[in-house]
Amino acid sequence: MEFRHLDAGGLEAVRPLVLAIHTEVRHQDFGMTGDFHSGARFDLRLSAYAARPGWAAVVGYDDGEPAGFCFGIPLAADTRWWRSMNPPLPADLVREDGRRTVALNEIVVRKRWRGTGAARRLHDTWLARRTEERVTLLVDPVAGGGRVKSVYESWGYRTLGDQQPFPDSPRFTAMIRPVRP
Repeated sequence: MEFRHLDAGGLEAVRPLVLAIHTEVRHQDFGMTGDFHSGARFDLRLSAYAARPGWAAVVGYDDGEPAGFCFGIPLAADTRWWRSMNPPLPADLVREDGRRTVALNEIVVRKRWRGTGAARRLHDTWLARRTEERVTLLVDPVAGGGRVKSVYESWGYRTLGDQQPFPDSPRFTAMIRPVRP
């Protein structure tokens, strides 16, 4: 698999591809519906994330065919990432400065490449260039019958609690691990 690293300046070149993969996987494969999962809302979140300092993405290609992508941002001192945690977390755990924690906002792999290790390779390739000490993500705990959360646990993530960052989003499990376990 070939991996292409992008910063915000390279987003426009791959935006249509990222949106198409999102729609294919989230809507067609997993049947995620509702406004929160719509392509338009995803595109708005993508733009908002990419506008923040430190946004980076990796797109994976297999023989020239896009297999998936992942992207994320460092959590700034004024981040809202931890605000909707239930239960609330200790202040020292959620203290951010733009260098402590990176959030993996999305990791999406097309059906043909699921179960091949492509998601892990995307994840690890993206993390290889990160300088933060830890990485966090949100996962829908019922996605794939709980299998998605189990995959993250097998990669070394541990559960911190739950949160619902948007009124119409699923209730996610927040997970964390060191960038370099």
